[in-house]
Amino acid sequence: MTSPLLSIITVNLNNREGLQHTIDSVVGQTFTDYEWIVIDGGSTDGSRELIEQYADRFAYWVSEPDKGIYNAMNKGIAHAKGEWLQFLNSGDWLYENTTLKKVFSKKYEADIIYGNTLDISSTKEKLQNPPHTITASYLREYALCHQSMFFRGEIFNNCLFDEELMICSDWALYYKLIFENYSMQYIPECISTYEGGGISQKQIENATNERKYALDKFTPTHLKEDLEYICTVKNHERFINSHKSYIIVYKIANIIILFLSKIIKIFETLRIKFR
Repeated sequence: MTSPLLSIITVNLNNREGLQHTIDSVVGQTFTDYEWIVIDGGSTDGSRELIEQYADRFAYWVSEPDKGIYNAMNKGIAHAKGEWLQFLNSGDWLYENTTLKKVFSKKYEADIIYGNTLDISSTKEKLQNPPHTITASYLREYALCHQSMFFRGEIFNNCLFDEELMICSDWALYYKLIFENYSMQYIPECISTYEGGGISQKQIENATNERKYALDKFTPTHLKEDLEYICTVKNHERFINSHKSYIIVYKIANIIILFLSKIIKIFETLRIKFR
């Protein structure tokens, strides 16, 4: 049997409504060369019944207690047979019904491909457009949306999500792979819609601690000082750039003051002359 081009892995825990969004999104895709794996953590909100309703759509599914989201994602990886893997968890959905067809209408040399994400977590929609080149210094400051990324399956022959990290293991994996020379390629497509409200947003302090742990663990010792310096410089540049509007206003104000000073001097000269 020929392996599918893509394995979609969906994990869920008591998020029936979000899971329905995800199901509707995948079922409606015009692209069909995929298998779909659903890992449910033993939900009690009707999610299992929903999964059973669509069971014929899944290559594999299970509903049983697990040790957290990354344990569930690793369980999904163990059953994946696709050339590429995508982690489209419950509550995530593909941007449009032709998204996967657009992405896989091309061949890629990179190990990881990634695109844009529509963020609807606030009252104003925002398109998250990551840089076309991902560096270690970028990842030290920012994250990538896993739902808008595709990984070559063989990556996970050598590593999995670190289950010791409960919030930031996906980000830690990308950071680790950068130093293992896995290549990343940007594709100019909006891949998914992000509704927000994830675990990392609710536990900011824990997420920060996990990021510090991962930075120390995965940054090569001989690069730590250099990366710290680069990030410090970039932070200074962002601070300066964020205040450019104030600099412009300040310059304009000085020009106005200089102009008014000249006008005043002219009037004073005229007043003295015609006194």
